[in-house]
Amino acid sequence: MDHPDFLVHDSTDTVGVIVVEGVEAGQKLTGWVMDTDETITVESLDPIPLGHKVALSDIADGDTIIKYDADIGKAILDIAKGGHVHVHNIKTKRW
Repeated sequence: MDHPDFLVHDSTDTVGVIVVEGVEAGQKLTGWVMDTDETITVESLDPIPLGHKVALSDIADGDTIIKYDADIGKAILDIAKGGHVHVHNIKTKRW
């Protein structure tokens, strides 16, 4: 793999972070799972901006979102594999 489209820090993460500009719906994305040095692929369902997250599998409303092996909140809607994960469909568990 030359350059990944997204990074996953830990194999338990449920999202990857987009590290390229211009991700479009229908685009096949290649990601690097850093802790296992594994390459994975996901088809993007949405345009996803640089620095935003992509769902690595289907995520149900209420599921915990894991990024960098840490709980970053919960889904407030169902998110399909390849979907854009950001403030419109996740929120903190603090309130």
